[in-house]
Amino acid sequence: MVVKEVVALLEEQIATIIRTRLLDPLEILFDDVGDLPSRVDAVAGQLAAAMRGDDDSAAVHAIARLVGALYPGDAPFDPPADWWRTPLGQVVARRMGHPAAQAVSYSVAGAMLGVTKQGVHDLVRRGKLERNSDGGGVTVASVRARLGA
Repeated sequence: MVVKEVVALLEEQIATIIRTRLLDPLEILFDDVGDLPSRVDAVAGQLAAAMRGDDDSAAVHAIARLVGALYPGDAPFDPPADWWRTPLGQVVARRMGHPAAQAVSYSVAGAMLGVTKQGVHDLVRRGKLERNSDGGGVTVASVRARLGA
């Protein structure tokens, strides 16, 4: 896929999530959210640009802001495995790994890498991914290294 298409898909996903998780509930509560809907696309574009840009610190900061705003709560951020296959999941995997974990299950690692759970088993067996020292799953650092981060 061409980089412009990936960026456009990332922007679109961010804008959609902002609308559904933030603006829609606010509109239900307040009836009118002013000019916020018109600003969503610009904010999504800025966040996507930072996440895909050359500055690692800015990318991680943008990801942390977005994840913190969209997925608040006392529990750690733990998206389903298929989330990692989305444009946002892929950029998060490459730029910072899992925001709330040092190790992930084989199925999550597979989703992050775009391979099957069996593929992750094979990569661990061949020493291409590092098994978590606690015995369950693989390290996020090894997944990021495999992604070329």
